Amino acid sequence: MGLFGSSTPAGLPPQKIAPNRTQRAACWEARDGFFACLDANNIIDAIKEAPKAKSACGAQEVAFERDCVGSWVEYFKKRRVMEHNREQMLKGLQNEGAKQIDVPQPVGQAQTSPK
Repeated sequence: MGLFGSSTPAGLPPQKIAPNRTQRAACWEARDGFFACLDANNIIDAIKEAPKAKSACGAQEVAFERDCVGSWVEYFKKRRVMEHNREQMLKGLQNEGAKQIDVPQPVGQAQTSPK
């Protein structure tokens, strides 16, 4: 404890503790609820369409932002858009007749079964 009752030196931010298992589960549940609401309202990007997302899913977004670390909220919102774009790209490729191929393991990677 410092001279004036502060537990951290002046000018330094307080140390942050990583969320525990229960906190992570609460975050994921709030995220899933928010994303389900976005899906129901045909909103893909909650960042670019923030006013629409807030009006349609405001309560779920408040819970999501309350239960998750700020950096996680931003990450999950961006990841949602990235995954949507990936799925759309894969569907487009399949519609064009692209076929999935097996990619060999990189050199140095253990093989699961001998070939």
